[in-house]
Amino acid sequence: MSGCAGRSCRCWWAACSSPRSRGRCSAATRGEIDVDDRVFVKRGSRHGPDFFRHEAAGLAWLAAAPGGPRVVRVEEVDDDEITLERIPAGRATTRAALRFGRSLAAMHDAGAAAWGVPADGWAGRCFIGNRPQECAPTASWGEFYAEQRVRPFVRIAVDLGVLGGADLAVVERACDRVASGELDDPGDVPARLHGDLWTGNVLWTPARAGGEGGGENDVGAVLIDPAAHGGHRETDLAMLALFGAPHPDEILRGYDEAHPLREGWRDRVPLHQLHPLATHSAGHGAGYAIALADAARQVLRL
Repeated sequence: MSGCAGRSCRCWWAACSSPRSRGRCSAATRGEIDVDDRVFVKRGSRHGPDFFRHEAAGLAWLAAAPGGPRVVRVEEVDDDEITLERIPAGRATTRAALRFGRSLAAMHDAGAAAWGVPADGWAGRCFIGNRPQECAPTASWGEFYAEQRVRPFVRIAVDLGVLGGADLAVVERACDRVASGELDDPGDVPARLHGDLWTGNVLWTPARAGGEGGGENDVGAVLIDPAAHGGHRETDLAMLALFGAPHPDEILRGYDEAHPLREGWRDRVPLHQLHPLATHSAGHGAGYAIALADAARQVLRL
């Protein structure tokens, strides 16, 4: 594996990436996909009736954020399938990336009722990609993040034999520190997170098709496949950094103009990459476990 698969990205928007076409796929690739000129249909999840309804609830919650990014429209959902509008493909521009950064900040600012809370009105199981994950309201961000987002996937990685020994010990120490609340920001409030904001879940489409107006060559961002919950805004940003994004400096500039990031956020990128690195360690190989341990060591130095 190349790029971040073997090491965590310490610097913001580092010039590295992880394999995207291998392993990082939506639930649709495990079942069936139907596509025509108007809609995209996913069906056949092994997780039962909650799976597609959870996706729809998350999309609706993100779409309700005033000033937030465009979110793919759900045409229909039931226990067995979800029908989404088809998004025509476009190429990201610097102007579109700047707008996306601003709108992402607005979505985060729409907030959530508590750390760990799922999308409004959702009471079923929660998922990230094909994996179930807990979404239980928690008093502190650190406890939520360590116990619901990192440790469950660490246990899977241990069971698979890809994480152990000194690397496991350092990850557990980092989780202990996070769970203690030592790295919490007392003035922070839960943000409305996409929760799985790797670059493949941000589509770019001609802006006129997206309803944004703009020039002939303008485009806009569209969010898909969320794992929506109340969390820390830097977590979405850190996942974008880990897996790469077009025009990343412009995304960041737009975000910081709309909502200035707290001092020291660059140093906290490895902290917020613990979750995606743990989930990938649990399903995509030992390279991610190495990167997870590296990120954990950086967390212990904060």
